[in-house]
Amino acid sequence: MSLVAIVGRPNVGKSTLFNRLVGMRQAIVDETAGVTRDRHYGKCEWCGRIFSVVDTGGYTSRSDDVFEEEIRKQVVLAIEEADLILFMTEAATGITDYDEEIADLLRRSGKPVVLAVNKVDSGVKMYDSYQFYSLGLGEVWSISAANGGGTGDLLDEITRKLPEDKSSEEDEHPDLPHIAIVGRPNVGKSSLTNALLGTERNIVTPVAGTTRDSIATYYNKFGHEFMLVDTAGMRKKTKVHEDLEFYSVMRSIRAIEHSDICILMIDAQTGMEAQDMSIFNLIVRNLKGCVIVVNKWDTVEKENNTLKRYEEALRARLAPFNDVPIIFTSVLKKQRLLDVLNAAARVYENYTKKIPTSKLNEEMLPVFEDFPPPAWKGKYVKIKFCTQLPTRNPKFAFFCNLPQYVKAPYRRFVENKLREKFDFTGCPMQVFFRQK
Repeated sequence: MSLVAIVGRPNVGKSTLFNRLVGMRQAIVDETAGVTRDRHYGKCEWCGRIFSVVDTGGYTSRSDDVFEEEIRKQVVLAIEEADLILFMTEAATGITDYDEEIADLLRRSGKPVVLAVNKVDSGVKMYDSYQFYSLGLGEVWSISAANGGGTGDLLDEITRKLPEDKSSEEDEHPDLPHIAIVGRPNVGKSSLTNALLGTERNIVTPVAGTTRDSIATYYNKFGHEFMLVDTAGMRKKTKVHEDLEFYSVMRSIRAIEHSDICILMIDAQTGMEAQDMSIFNLIVRNLKGCVIVVNKWDTVEKENNTLKRYEEALRARLAPFNDVPIIFTSVLKKQRLLDVLNAAARVYENYTKKIPTSKLNEEMLPVFEDFPPPAWKGKYVKIKFCTQLPTRNPKFAFFCNLPQYVKAPYRRFVENKLREKFDFTGCPMQVFFRQK
């Protein structure tokens, strides 16, 4: 997806325009200059074209404020990553030193630039915008971010100048399943990728955080064909200090969102830590299939039933969604690597499984007769019909007379019965009760 960065000096209305483009009040807007410090990301859709938008802090070069240097770094990084820069200025104040400095920075970047003059609320103020042609950045677009004036023409120009979506250019195999390898830093994600591919595709060092980009590779071996995505390690937000690592984590999260199956790698010695649980919950929230790989199993001292006890403790930690394949491996010694592939293929099969409505009703309606939902305030719920929804991941709709009286425990009971009868191992599932 193409990325548009909104840059400019403080208090020209960047966050106001950002909120208008993404359709929600995502960034704080205030008359005080310098409110925005971090970058905000959002999605904008215009005439069938979807692109990402990033809002940056106000660029200044001569200030004693402790935050200004960090904000400048954020702006420069956003410019480097963006496919197009939307340079915002203000009609009333005219061209300032900061505007000239930013214009010089943008000319040197070589990126396509769209110049917008904000706060043009009337026809009289339109004349104030013509002076910005002297910046030498091409056509000037007069807008009012607060009331939306001129933003339609501005978006037409942005979509005209944006390059074609990278996804369509880079993804030569759009129909193949995408399997992302995710986890904390230094658990062996790149080593697993290299071991599966049989080549040194990604750099591997003992230093945590070696991988920065999410790297997708076509895989076709042992009867399996898919896109394998190696991602950067994800740490807690409080421990992420470098800009590069921030981008790496953002790309890893994006890789999860765009994948079908996630292989979550954990370190056998440390076990399932809080950050591993956060990544697991992110996978479940995004409704992606999941396989858990316990790496470095060769370093664990073993006794009788060590593996069984370890797996039981792990499933207890994952509850309530613990119907997940768990594979114990040692990537360095190439132990059980094919089991990881087979488990991922099985989860993908479950993930895309479609159950005929007749078979679903045949199996589930007798369950509802034997174990109906508990009565609520003297009302009895009767489930008459069920069907699988036409979505990519497993979702089911159950039609009944009083859906509002079906509570969470019974929803979990229905989900467990579905898993028991149709095998949805590794796949998060959604169950909806609707008025018949």
